[in-house]
Amino acid sequence: MLERQYSQGEVIIHEGDYGDSFFQILSGSAAVVKGCGTPDEKILTVLGEGDYFGEMAVLEGYTRSATIRALEDGTAVNDIPAADMRTYFEEQPDKIMALMKHLSGRIRQLTIDYEEVNAVLEEIGCGEAAEQNDGLLARIRRFLEEADRRPMKAVSEKTLQMISEGHADGFAKNVNTFPKGTVIFREGEESNSMFDIHWGSVGIYTGYGTDEQKLLTELHANSFFGEMGMIDREPRSATAVTLENGTTLETIYPEDLEDLFRKNPPKVEMILRHLSYRLRKLTDDYLAACRKLSEETAGD
Repeated sequence: MLERQYSQGEVIIHEGDYGDSFFQILSGSAAVVKGCGTPDEKILTVLGEGDYFGEMAVLEGYTRSATIRALEDGTAVNDIPAADMRTYFEEQPDKIMALMKHLSGRIRQLTIDYEEVNAVLEEIGCGEAAEQNDGLLARIRRFLEEADRRPMKAVSEKTLQMISEGHADGFAKNVNTFPKGTVIFREGEESNSMFDIHWGSVGIYTGYGTDEQKLLTELHANSFFGEMGMIDREPRSATAVTLENGTTLETIYPEDLEDLFRKNPPKVEMILRHLSYRLRKLTDDYLAACRKLSEETAGD
């Protein structure tokens, strides 16, 4: 782990490079830039003290999705090699939750954007929807132009490994077995934990037990769920119900993370990769929705 300093305008990482480290800003600020150095260059967002970047390339083995450029003289970052990730968390266990909060914040914001696009798609038959959302459509078209300049990336070997890893291996705590039909948590409830399925399956529903009940997804062994509630302590957005007798779940609380990392580091790394994969998958879904909306409104 090294502290590095950059002058204003200096590039910290380049879009398209393979990443073998991730970074946390210690002081100063940096811009996330698409098309750096081209006529179409665009600043996507600005990062400040405490923010992370480059973590998805490390967690999933992808190339860098954007260029990061220092905005101030003396911008300092902590350069954390992938090989030193465990040491970094051992020395600063509070950074585990900090990185999780960073990823969850990006997921929540992108979810809002995704739902906004889907809402317009649902209304598009009304005729007025496109006119009422000119600003959104312009933003989407810029986003698609940027996406088209990016090479498509296949699922990495690390991501495939993440999906196939056995979550029940190694140290685990708070493990319980439930009969079919057990409600693990309800939509709207306060949340303070996440869950890891060791065996069996869980259904995630909205409107559970009502006429509007809808099964959103069915999860099986070696899947996490409820992590956003644990990280952000926001009300549950859906209801989780066991679908098989003998479904075995591990309950993970924020205060367990430090102990869990000391005794079973791969488990925490799995959670981080799960969040990273979820963000990347949501990005792909958002891109698909944007393309569909752009096609539907191409004549406007």
